[in-house]
Amino acid sequence: MVAATYFGANGWLLDFDGLRVLVDPWLCGELVFPPGRWLFAGSLPRPWPVPRDLDLLLLTQGLPDHCHPPSLALLDPALPVVGSASAARRVRQLGFANVTALAPGQAHLLGELNIRATAGAPVPQVENGYRLDHPAGSLYLEPHGYLDPDLPSEPLDAVITPVVDLGLPLAGAFVRGRQVLPLLLERFQPRAVLASTAGGDVRFAGLLTRALQQQGCPEEAATLTAAAAASGQAPPRFIDPIPGEAYQLAPGP
Repeated sequence: MVAATYFGANGWLLDFDGLRVLVDPWLCGELVFPPGRWLFAGSLPRPWPVPRDLDLLLLTQGLPDHCHPPSLALLDPALPVVGSASAARRVRQLGFANVTALAPGQAHLLGELNIRATAGAPVPQVENGYRLDHPAGSLYLEPHGYLDPDLPSEPLDAVITPVVDLGLPLAGAFVRGRQVLPLLLERFQPRAVLASTAGGDVRFAGLLTRALQQQGCPEEAATLTAAAAASGQAPPRFIDPIPGEAYQLAPGP
């Protein structure tokens, strides 16, 4: 069985029957985007302790909200890392030694966990989502709501995805969770949907926050998910996660 614990923003701890994967952690300190906090900065309601007995650090992007330097500095630099090309460059600069860069379509095996990189958000270079397969369960995650068209249509135990759109008036949506959710439900028929990216009581400040626009909400996503049941089957379980709580994701038959 897979257990998923949310830390807010993009951060997750995934436990595949004892194989523990930390995803895009923001555990402490401010999150600041260049050129400075006057433009955009985030703060956590509280710091998170570093999860123990980690087997892998999995990074989707090289941007600070996915590769957060103060948080990564808390981790053992000998911890294996799998990430996008930009994330791999960043963690090598921070002293991590066991780093595997994956381009979309490439895969890496860690024990019984198969990690396949998928095409993610263009920010501006194409970053990664991941399809994760283990005897304990299978899931797909991508933090900006970009679905790789090359991914096959097959049932998964869970998807971790944003469920709202976030954007700026002239630039459009850079997080497309509301748009992608119907596609994920159709393609993967997941047993569970876990809302990500926009949660965790994170506080944001700065000039950009005044123009930030949101479309959709978790309640709307829950209604859409409940209506997506295949004939004769129970609807997918929708989880708007409480940070710090572990959710058990039952594998399919």
